[in-house]
Amino acid sequence: MLQITFIRENQEQVIKALAKRNFDAQSVVEEVVQLDEKRRATQVELDTVLSESNRLSKDIGELMKSGEKAKAAILKEKTVVLKEKSKDLSDKAEALAFALTQKLYTLPNLPAEIVPEGKTPEENLNVYQQGEIPVLHEGAMPHWELVKKYDIIDFELGTKITGAGFPVYKGKGARLQRALINYFLDKNTEAGYTEVQVPLLVNEASGYGTGQLPDKEGQMYHSTVDDLYLIPTAEVPVTNMYRDVIINESDLPILNTAYTPCFRREAGSYGAHVRGLNRLHQFDKVELVRIEHPDNSYKALDGMVEHVQGILQELKLPYRILRLCGGDMGFTAALTYDFELFSTAQERWLEISSVSNFETFQANRLKLRFKDKDGKNQLAHTLNGSSLALPRVLAGILENYQTPEGIVIPEVLRPYCGFDIID
Repeated sequence: MLQITFIRENQEQVIKALAKRNFDAQSVVEEVVQLDEKRRATQVELDTVLSESNRLSKDIGELMKSGEKAKAAILKEKTVVLKEKSKDLSDKAEALAFALTQKLYTLPNLPAEIVPEGKTPEENLNVYQQGEIPVLHEGAMPHWELVKKYDIIDFELGTKITGAGFPVYKGKGARLQRALINYFLDKNTEAGYTEVQVPLLVNEASGYGTGQLPDKEGQMYHSTVDDLYLIPTAEVPVTNMYRDVIINESDLPILNTAYTPCFRREAGSYGAHVRGLNRLHQFDKVELVRIEHPDNSYKALDGMVEHVQGILQELKLPYRILRLCGGDMGFTAALTYDFELFSTAQERWLEISSVSNFETFQANRLKLRFKDKDGKNQLAHTLNGSSLALPRVLAGILENYQTPEGIVIPEVLRPYCGFDIID
């Protein structure tokens, strides 16, 4: 959530910056400023009434001490009127504050200066590419055919149990999945991240805290009886660990990693591009979350990008890094780098990670602050990144490492798997 003080003092800058996202903020910014003016004016009036009421209460006390009960009674009548007025003003201020917050929720984050112009994914900026695209043997298959051939993932069985998008991993498929999770977590903890295990259900406050609500409400599974949401990413519970927390500056940065299943309705996702593991309703992911001092957050973002690169280089998968344009960037992000690996069998790039800096956008919602050297509370910066999302990494391994004899396991994963080939 953008800070109201910044919006009020930089209206044209906000409108211009959000235009980079193809978001017309003119009317919303005007409404926000008007609501804030009314709220502040109402608060000033309320403070004046409360101050007058307090003054009269002291005068009544003095009059009662001196035995002037008649004068005290007259003042008491005035305090009754002031009390009713203060309640009305308090209710009005509360209603205006709520309306202001709801309106602020509709404004996305301001893009960083280096975010490229653009409306579609085709306009994202390719900033780095590495790895040779393998030449596959004749008769090479996409992963949804490979998993049937080797009986390692059963999509039909998952559909029987739950529905489409909930696969069942079997045998060496399940072991490879577990190997990837453990490998990712080990790489992250070796890099200084503390592993945490978090709930898979979150309350509404957590959804609002990281910006999934109200923006992505339709994409989240909602348990209406208990008013809880299945997490779309570990980012939500891990970042919300620090909701309403004031951190000592000396404790920054805070680095966490977590493995969780993730749940996304993915409404409106159809077609050949979502076959097999390409898009699921339930999938596994290992996440990175950082709480940073504002002065260090972009250096930290670069470090996260390098960290994910290192993992992909060890897996020896061809990948590229994209800096997302304004029109393709997520609602909460100020800057995002997407990682994509090349699926040789599908002959296309598959997104496998997003690494983002949210600056103060989430922290403002979360009331996540740190106490600076002067003892003042400042909003922290939050960052997160996939390290990594498993389905498409697994699809890339199955497709790019296939041979006529079977699917060779990347060397770095063999100690985790306990086998060298799926045959």
